[in-house]
Amino acid sequence: MHGRHITRRGLMLTAGSALVSGAALAHADEVDAAPSNADEALERLKTGNARFARGESIHRHQSHEWRKRLTKGQNPFATILSCSDSRVPVELVFDQGFGDLFSVRIAGNIIAEDVVGSVQYAARHLHTRLFVVMGHESCGAVTAAVDALLGKLDEPEHIAALVRMITPGLTNLDRKKSRNALITAAVEANVLWSMRQLARMPEAQKHLREKRIALVGAVYDLDSGTVRFVETPPGLLDGK
Repeated sequence: MHGRHITRRGLMLTAGSALVSGAALAHADEVDAAPSNADEALERLKTGNARFARGESIHRHQSHEWRKRLTKGQNPFATILSCSDSRVPVELVFDQGFGDLFSVRIAGNIIAEDVVGSVQYAARHLHTRLFVVMGHESCGAVTAAVDALLGKLDEPEHIAALVRMITPGLTNLDRKKSRNALITAAVEANVLWSMRQLARMPEAQKHLREKRIALVGAVYDLDSGTVRFVETPPGLLDGK
């Protein structure tokens, strides 16, 4: 009798869980209004990351039906330049799904020629209003750049070339800090350096001046899962 009671209870719990999961999935794939401006887009990213960091992701926009809708075109609400690191998948970090984000990934979130082309495409053809440059703690590319500053770089040609694209943004770092503290500071400095380079593009300058787009920086913490949006220094977006 006791065993039958447990079995029934288990069935009820399973059924209840299925109903909740189904409701959550339906909610996650609802056609919600796209952010109308950069502020709303940024708020959606912050809200999604908060869910992710709490372990409460809703895994939005991943169903078969949703993917079918996207065969007619895409309308991402934000463009994110981030590192290629396998621990930093932006759609998961911000709890977004197919078609929500235009993701540009490259080691060290550097500004290379193909990156510029991708960002320009997002602005001109996809009309995203929010652009985010996101670095992350313990970035291997930034660590290599710090080692180069300390005269300890031992990497092959192409990695060294990548590092050379990062080091100009690290010139103001205090080299008296410990290596770990230096790497942490360098991660944010590299984000700001990539932002500065993007802001110098004539088309970006025009859009920023007219407030048609917003450019922000962020750093992802591997341990907590949180994204910290960094303060933009005065003048950084002025193209100087």
